[in-house]
Amino acid sequence: MERIYYDSKTGNVERFMQKVSELTGWTVQKIQPGMDVEQAGHLVTFTTRFGEIPDTTKAFLQHASSYLLSVSSSGNQNWGRNFAVAGDKIATEYGIPLALKFELSGTNEDVNEFIAIIKARKHHDNKRRSKELDFAQ
Repeated sequence: MERIYYDSKTGNVERFMQKVSELTGWTVQKIQPGMDVEQAGHLVTFTTRFGEIPDTTKAFLQHASSYLLSVSSSGNQNWGRNFAVAGDKIATEYGIPLALKFELSGTNEDVNEFIAIIKARKHHDNKRRSKELDFAQ
């Protein structure tokens, strides 16, 4: 069973994760300050301000990045090149493969694509088990 850690400010990512959880039964856990992470999982977060990683996500990454198999991010297409760019920045800064970028709370197609990417486990041939996952563009 997969574990997903997520960060949500406006509720968009939380709604996305509720859809994923309802369809899969996977464990989804909202990031909380001081939260202990002892199991590998995937991160889903949002992009804030003008293309920045949320502070709560940064704090989480400081102690949990080694447990993360992939990152996905939400954003708003109105921000152009900054659309969901937090996922790109996390992938670059922490070496965590980018799985998916989606708008706001995602469409049903986005939810199904996320589930398919995680289920595909195309990331099993290396240390983090996820370096080959970079699907999102």
